[in-house]
Amino acid sequence: MDKFSDKIIDWYEANKRILPWRETSDPYLIWISEIILQQTRVAQGYDYFLRFVERFPTVKSLAEADEDEVLKYWQGLGYYSRARNLHAAAKSIKGDFPDTYSDILALKGVGEYTAAAICSFAYNLPYAVVDGNVYRVLSRYLGIQTPIDSTEGKKLFASLAGELLDKSKPGIYNQAIMDFGALQCTPASPGCLSCPLADSCLALKDNLVNILPVKQNKTKTTNRYFNYLYVRMGAYTFLNKRSENDIWKNLFEFPLVESNKSLGEEELFALPEFQQLFAPNEKPVIRCLSKNVKHVLSHRVIYTNFYEVILPDNSTSFSSYLKVLIADIDKYAVSRLIHSFLEKYL
Repeated sequence: MDKFSDKIIDWYEANKRILPWRETSDPYLIWISEIILQQTRVAQGYDYFLRFVERFPTVKSLAEADEDEVLKYWQGLGYYSRARNLHAAAKSIKGDFPDTYSDILALKGVGEYTAAAICSFAYNLPYAVVDGNVYRVLSRYLGIQTPIDSTEGKKLFASLAGELLDKSKPGIYNQAIMDFGALQCTPASPGCLSCPLADSCLALKDNLVNILPVKQNKTKTTNRYFNYLYVRMGAYTFLNKRSENDIWKNLFEFPLVESNKSLGEEELFALPEFQQLFAPNEKPVIRCLSKNVKHVLSHRVIYTNFYEVILPDNSTSFSSYLKVLIADIDKYAVSRLIHSFLEKYL
């Protein structure tokens, strides 16, 4: 087992990615990077990390910020509950960033993997990380066909990761095995021919590389159908802040009519919830700008129609919505779906 960690670390020293959060032992900066990278590829998260920590360089600066501003700096990364949890956790920290596994694990939005990563990278404490890369490397190297998303599998891989951890340099080892999974032992087309573990990898020996790791459950997706109304009333438009316990909570969006299927224009215009948006006897000019825009989330696929609605300057329609200058719309945190629309049409 010592040979495994030595080979992984040797490979890492020759192939590691130079990343800003690896050039520091500041637990706050490492925490921010780990939360960003939970659901985001390194290439995408790199610039977001730099912008975020430039604006919020300390726990105190993050805790004192308004949530709307935190979400705006997170805009485009998706999974916005991560940003809300970061903000809440920062507010809960009194004084210095915690330095024990239990205290870090107690922070909102921090799970066992993130706590282990912060402890090992910032404090060199012997806690093994277990993420998707680690599951893949260990399942292939050890030829384990136990599903990684089963209770038995999670316990097994956590135990194995702890056994294989180089406790004399846990931070370097954890970085090494994660980079190894990200760059060498990749999900598709792994570099087996140049792999330093090729002579002892059971998946390669038994022709199981394309089968491992095993997952027992496939994520079920549901379809949703959105009809957004981009209202133009002179220099103004209207926004709504999503407050339900749903996707994009606390982000802003255009007035929305959600339907249970894709609707044509006549069907949408006939809906009572559509008609109720307008003042009596109002005759807006409406045209469809985009139809059936597909936006994929982890458990949902959203099909969206975008309509432009032109109203006179003295209209009383959409009175329950937030009236904002179109020129100021980029001050509000919105979903990637809305952001893409704005980039195209504004």
